[in-house]
Amino acid sequence: MRVTAPILEHHREPLGIGESRPRLSWRTETDSPGWLQRAYRIEITGADGTVLTDTGRVASADSVLVAWPGAALGSRTRVGVRVRVWGEGAEPSPWSPVTRAETGLLTRTDWTARPVTPDRAASDAPLPVALLRRAFTLDRPAASARLHITAHGVYEAEINGTRVGDHVLAPGWTSYHHRLRYQTFDVTDLLREGDNAIGALLGEGWYTGRLGFHGGRRNLYGDRRTLLAQLEITHPDGTVTTVGTDESWRATTGPILRSELYDGEAYDARLARPGWSEPGHDTADWSPVLELPLPDAELVAPTGPPVRRTQALTPVDVITTPSGRTVLDFGQNLVGRLRIRVSGPAGHTVTLRHAEVLEHGELGVRPLRRAAATDTYTLLGRGVETYEPRFTFHGFRYAEVDGWPGELDPAAVEAVVLHTDMARTGWFESSHALVNRLHENVVRSMRGNFLDIPTDCPQRDERLGWTGDIQVFAPTASFLHDCSGMLAGWLRDLAAEQLQRADGAPPLVVPDVLPYDFGGTPHAVWADVAVLLPWTLYRRFGDLEVLRTQYPSMRAWVECAARLVEEGGGLWRQDFQLGDWLDPAAPPEDPGAARTDGDLVANAYVARSADVLAETARLLGEKDDAVRYEEFARSVRAAFADEFVTPGGRLSSDAQTAYALALCFALLPTERQRVGAARRLAYVVRKAGFRIATGFAGTPLICDALCMGGEPQLAYRMLLEEGCPSWLYPVTMGATTVWERWDSMLPDGSVNPGEMTSFNHYALGAVADWLHRTVAGLEAAEPGWRRLRVAPVPGGGLTFAKAAHETPYGRAESGWRTDGDTLVVEVLVPPNTRAEVQLPGDGDPFEVGSGRHTFRRAYTAPAWPPVAIRHPFSGPE
Repeated sequence: MRVTAPILEHHREPLGIGESRPRLSWRTETDSPGWLQRAYRIEITGADGTVLTDTGRVASADSVLVAWPGAALGSRTRVGVRVRVWGEGAEPSPWSPVTRAETGLLTRTDWTARPVTPDRAASDAPLPVALLRRAFTLDRPAASARLHITAHGVYEAEINGTRVGDHVLAPGWTSYHHRLRYQTFDVTDLLREGDNAIGALLGEGWYTGRLGFHGGRRNLYGDRRTLLAQLEITHPDGTVTTVGTDESWRATTGPILRSELYDGEAYDARLARPGWSEPGHDTADWSPVLELPLPDAELVAPTGPPVRRTQALTPVDVITTPSGRTVLDFGQNLVGRLRIRVSGPAGHTVTLRHAEVLEHGELGVRPLRRAAATDTYTLLGRGVETYEPRFTFHGFRYAEVDGWPGELDPAAVEAVVLHTDMARTGWFESSHALVNRLHENVVRSMRGNFLDIPTDCPQRDERLGWTGDIQVFAPTASFLHDCSGMLAGWLRDLAAEQLQRADGAPPLVVPDVLPYDFGGTPHAVWADVAVLLPWTLYRRFGDLEVLRTQYPSMRAWVECAARLVEEGGGLWRQDFQLGDWLDPAAPPEDPGAARTDGDLVANAYVARSADVLAETARLLGEKDDAVRYEEFARSVRAAFADEFVTPGGRLSSDAQTAYALALCFALLPTERQRVGAARRLAYVVRKAGFRIATGFAGTPLICDALCMGGEPQLAYRMLLEEGCPSWLYPVTMGATTVWERWDSMLPDGSVNPGEMTSFNHYALGAVADWLHRTVAGLEAAEPGWRRLRVAPVPGGGLTFAKAAHETPYGRAESGWRTDGDTLVVEVLVPPNTRAEVQLPGDGDPFEVGSGRHTFRRAYTAPAWPPVAIRHPFSGPE
């Protein structure tokens, strides 16, 4: 039996954490079947090894997000934490490895440094990346040193000529007026006795750089970039030297002439300043900085991991386009930038353009709209030079290389993949190659669009935190990766933006950079993220505190919805809702023109959010709220049934999304209506030839709705459809990520004519949640996976399917395969959990404990494939 090193909160790297009482989680690894924890013991030690807290034996089965047992930690406190556990026997496990953790700066008064800016005036044009530095002398060695640093903009820090950390686009993007994230780095090994220097590159990033579509706007948050850095050096005698940003710092510019998120970077190596962050550098031509007050925003430590370089890809092909241009194909759509190794004459410029697709053999740049997505590198002219942009990123598969000196060696160019460095936690595979590729595409789209915030797309002049996209995709996301810390931080920004609005409605994007007249009206599905995303995180990670933290935001949205319902006489009525956005029937120029009425979608979501809020109130002990919101949900459901549903279960919008919402959100009060709606849904699916007919609202639910109606094979038939529109159509067209539109690329290879077309957009990949839960049969039966549910539903002609998930307790697996007339189901249940198993053909579920289990049942494959409805006057398929 082995206990893993404890995790504090959701931190993979617990240096500079922001919690004074961090909760603890651990796993027990054991081969003992049915093992359950009976007790634990936690020991907390100080930096010198002194025992600060020893809980002794605590009788409890809890091992996930266990309350901090010691005194609250102050700023800059270092502790070691270890755990041991007891099972059935009298002997405890060995102690776990020790987790070393350290708090950051927990109060504003801890900050003695002040922000400094190199910018004396506002600019409406792109700014060169600034270099800032300060020299200092240490008369004693450093026992330890921590750099606490952030920026209005994006930064990279250096000490004595060495890069600090490996973060990309730090400090990331937050709602700057409310929250500014800082990072903490251990820089002990970078310092020396005597002369030292600290420096930073400071780019525009999201703070002053251009943001938004239709040309966007600059200086949305302010017109001057700032750097806030506080280097704290502890000497062997315990004294501390602090070097912080102040008016003594100096600034200049260097080789990066511009570095913008949308348009790319221009780098002139002839302007480099060698040794600029080393002691002794000549700063005679550098300028003084301007010192500013601390920002009003809360300075917060990260709750999730940073953006990092996670992979490097080499080209799989070199293409000469019909116009004679050279294009490198990296084999997959990705998010990142290029790294080149090049030699040539001084002053020669290499140009790198990026795009997701080729159209008619040329780089397909029209979907980028007004994002140039172009980097240029002007050579110094001394041997082999290596270049990678600093403060930009692109969404691309193809890169056009222009001006390469001499013959291009494809090995001299690689694509560097960037995303928030989340741990992978979920996997799926099956006997169907195209379904496997679809799932892989979903994973890639999630990674590419989880770049500090959950974005809609990574390539065009947008890349915003659209709330509806993450609301529908969160169940999939939280299975595939541990996104708990990242999304919890993003939700705090959402609450800050939302609660400053008079109506209490969440904005359409977070951080909110849209003009109010664009996003001023609440929209269902998008606004419901305030309630449904915290609920998803609670269900998946067992974190009740995320509900407690977000409860004011959750409540504010449902109160806003209640006012809208009251104004509408019992239902929310609005001239336009985003609704079932990107229904495939919508014309390219009007993506909101869905077959399902927007008011129907809106009121379905009101009822769903009210139900979830009532349950949240019960969990938090808010009894009066629980009663109030349960009654509100009941009244909306009744009004919904009166307005949109016939006694026989037909809906006013005779569309796939309408029936999926009504069935999955329990909006049909009578058995007759439920049966009728299920039958009608099956009919409309067959009538559509199994083609998808849902947008953002219906796509996550359609397969579940068919299963609820007793038609799982119809769900499989929709999943396996290859014609357009369908989930597999993009796969047959060579897609390596999920598309924004079902037909982002038309069958003739041309790009959809609509202005809004992306080839990396995770929302429609929400079907992967159904693959995990139903096809493979693995889901959480209780919040945080304390109990599992294993209930595979074989079909679709598949011969096997399997899902695995790294739960907070350990790895869980559910898989099945057919062996002649036998179905074999194999299950792995992690220690300290139990699983409810429902096998095909069995009557009642049964329970098993931890360990590996194999079950066999007689099996007759369902009739396959289902038949579409054909009318005598219909044309050919």
